[in-house]
Amino acid sequence: MRERASAWVESPLQMLCAVEAHHAGLLGPATVVVPRAGQRALKATRRELRRMALPPGLELAEPAERLPRRVDAAGDAFSGRVQLRWLTAGPRRLVVVDDGLATIRLLELLAAGPYRPLLRARAQPGLARAALGLAAALRLRASSVTVFTALPVPAELEAAVRRAGADLVRHDFAWLREQPSGPGPAERIVVLGTALVRNGLVHRDRYLRWLTNLAGEEPLAYYPHRREDPVDVALIRERPGITVHEGGAPAELTLRGLDPGQRVLSLPSTAITSLRVLLGPRGVAVEPVEVPDDWWTSRAAPALRSHLTGVTG
Repeated sequence: MRERASAWVESPLQMLCAVEAHHAGLLGPATVVVPRAGQRALKATRRELRRMALPPGLELAEPAERLPRRVDAAGDAFSGRVQLRWLTAGPRRLVVVDDGLATIRLLELLAAGPYRPLLRARAQPGLARAALGLAAALRLRASSVTVFTALPVPAELEAAVRRAGADLVRHDFAWLREQPSGPGPAERIVVLGTALVRNGLVHRDRYLRWLTNLAGEEPLAYYPHRREDPVDVALIRERPGITVHEGGAPAELTLRGLDPGQRVLSLPSTAITSLRVLLGPRGVAVEPVEVPDDWWTSRAAPALRSHLTGVTG
């Protein structure tokens, strides 16, 4: 009897997409999804998912500090812990689920050739870390690897990934779309929070001024990003016309109940793509907000700005 697959997840989106990968049949008849311990957002996501009719054969395990003995599926292919596990006890079949912009970075590296180390875009690794990234890249090449994504992938990049020997499977949150949804917020405008301020890429004062002006025109619901600075969230909560909703579970879960006529606004984020898939058929507009030039800080290189807007525009 085939051993059940193990999926290691470190973010709400990864957890949701691991469930979708199991539902799509990529992980076999039995899968255990193991969330990383110590992540409040993962606890909230697990709690919300357990209220739904999970696909047969899927188990949401208790959060754990250590990775499973074998990792068949993961979202963060740039994690040193995941890479080491793939090298020491990895299966022959590997599935990588969506992890935001990092998924596009992975596809670009796979397409670029076998000797491109799996390292984050802004990483400045030492020799040991670079060697691990290179070994992980070679390990992926020697495996049957599938990237499972709902993100838009340019045709040229998709063709290059397939020529490199990897499989690219698209999904549209088929399992989640089958689940009943509760009511959404009463406000007509919903704003998704961003981590760009905390990451030092967007000026805080410009972002807060935009929110204040937007709320001056019409009341809005604000859903903080899981990595947003609590101090910034507290400042936003004080703004008239803004109702801050407690974060935790991903927007794909919490906003499924929006009605036609409501709008979702967001700075560059992969949630734009997934929410368009989920909410577009319901008549809900999901609109990316273009970041003005004077919002960007000196840390936001032109290539990074282009990457952000290219994926979510």
